[in-house]
Amino acid sequence: MNKYEALKKYFGYDTFREGQEKLIDAILEGRDALGIMPTGAGKSLCYQIPALLLSGMTLVISPLISLMKDQVQSLNQAGIHAAYINSSLTENQITKALKLAAEGRYKIIYVAPERLETYEFLDFAAQAEISMLSVDEAHCISQWGQDFRPSYLKIVDFLMRLKTRPIVSAFTATATENVREDIACVLGLNEPEILVTGFDRKNLSFAVETPKNKAGFVLNYLREHGEESGIIYCSTRKNVEQMYEKIIALGVLATKYHAGLSNEERRQNQEDFVYDKKPVMVATNAFGMGIDKSNVRYVIHYNMPQNLENYYQEAGRAGRDGEASECILLYSVQDLMIARFLLEGKEENPQLNGETLQAIRERDEERLRRMNDYCQTTSCLRRYILNYFGEHGKERCENCSNCRKEFIIVDRSEEAKKVISCVREFKGRFGINVIAGTLAGADRAKLREYKVSSYSSFGALKNLGEPKTKRLIHQMLMDGFLVATSDKYALLKLTDKADELLRDNQKMLLKETKDEPQYADGNRPSAAKRKSDILNTRGLEFFERLRILRAKLAKEEGMPPYIIFSDKTLVDMCIRLPFTREEMLMVSGVGERKYEKYGARFLEEIRQYTGGKREKLYFGSIEEMQRLRGKF
Repeated sequence: MNKYEALKKYFGYDTFREGQEKLIDAILEGRDALGIMPTGAGKSLCYQIPALLLSGMTLVISPLISLMKDQVQSLNQAGIHAAYINSSLTENQITKALKLAAEGRYKIIYVAPERLETYEFLDFAAQAEISMLSVDEAHCISQWGQDFRPSYLKIVDFLMRLKTRPIVSAFTATATENVREDIACVLGLNEPEILVTGFDRKNLSFAVETPKNKAGFVLNYLREHGEESGIIYCSTRKNVEQMYEKIIALGVLATKYHAGLSNEERRQNQEDFVYDKKPVMVATNAFGMGIDKSNVRYVIHYNMPQNLENYYQEAGRAGRDGEASECILLYSVQDLMIARFLLEGKEENPQLNGETLQAIRERDEERLRRMNDYCQTTSCLRRYILNYFGEHGKERCENCSNCRKEFIIVDRSEEAKKVISCVREFKGRFGINVIAGTLAGADRAKLREYKVSSYSSFGALKNLGEPKTKRLIHQMLMDGFLVATSDKYALLKLTDKADELLRDNQKMLLKETKDEPQYADGNRPSAAKRKSDILNTRGLEFFERLRILRAKLAKEEGMPPYIIFSDKTLVDMCIRLPFTREEMLMVSGVGERKYEKYGARFLEEIRQYTGGKREKLYFGSIEEMQRLRGKF
């Protein structure tokens, strides 16, 4: 069997996605590999295909039990023998799994990093033929990553104990250049094939909204999309509980997840979401890592995350099946204070020295500032994200809220000069909030304490208002007229360029949006192309019938519906309307094993609905569908 035969037989695809084949070929040639690929780009195939073709077994190091269970379930459904070994199993179950593995039963074994140092596993590994060790969520091994896990360092010790070093591959969705270099260095990758396929997820639409009433915005959105599956992230448990209560009062099937719930509650709530019993999840960022649910149509961030790495990873849980999905961030100035408070309470690694800890704190502050800048920018949001990760995006993507807005260019040079005068008057002792509040003439306790009303700058930009003054200051920082200190206080200082502005040798031009509605009536236009853009009325009706059949089969099998077939596969069935085995195997995501298990049931459903006659259940031609949805 070659790589193409394995891809078709077990996974139902005719061609590889961008980057997959390059990494697979490197591994099959016996080389180490590092893949930086966005969520939904098919990272797992890059080690699963080689695992099938290499002589021995592949160990996959994975951080979360839920991720292992999901992956193993999917592999076994596809006809690939796989197992996982972690704390969810009893010692007897682990012993049995290792015995079967030693007998050659499994090609792929998922292992928690903590398990690598146990005597039983080390004894097994010393005798087993391990062809490859693959590190999933590889950013966890870097102390510069957004989710450093000291347990991942056990991988290095484990590799050193093996008599024969296997091929080592590593994969992650979000990693800056520094983190990529750290992963390769710590793991000791030997002249690896390094591939960064690009962070652009074209099926995702990005938006930053600033509603006066965030809860109202979410409830209005759910009135329009309540039957779709989505995640609403909140930064605190309190916000999760409050939002959850409002959502269920609306009559939407929802569940919740945060560290304050018992293990059993979290397990059950996660299962209800994954199995589509309750399609809406309200959660803190404790939820999501390892969740492979493919039909999440939207991710809403109720609060701004602490950094763009976390945001892109969490937002990227939408649209894993390649279908159009929305990522919406609800921003308010209070979010910055909440994020900074959470950063200050962050648990520090006691193994690190003071100098390193200080460097990490400064890095966290810089990341927070970049996250806040994302929320403030008037440029293309997708381009901002891509630039952050070291890529160059188009000037306009036409699929984010900023590209859909109308802007006007305003000369704010005179207002900028007043900002400079205020920073100079305060002698660089304050940050954005105090400077903007002073210029706007705000009256609040903190400003009264600083006696800002006695300064000549007080109220100088009262007509502009505090929110617009803050946006002006943020733009001045990005344009180099101001600079902020790298500590948590982010004190504003003047640069040489500020003097150029005062001498009228520079201008401060600001992009400002025309006044926009707050969508208080719930009629915010959806940016994502939905199934209704692809399927006609009959097609949508038939899609629902296929979805009901999928749910029935999932219940019979005791597994999440998306593991049977993804939404993308069901839409493809509606377009292609297969009547035979050969035609069904042409559908994206239908492999031989899945056809054997489910093909007849779906073919019968198609015959019943169509009466065995061809009909068109979609708009345009199949070629147009391919252009709209991407390659099948």
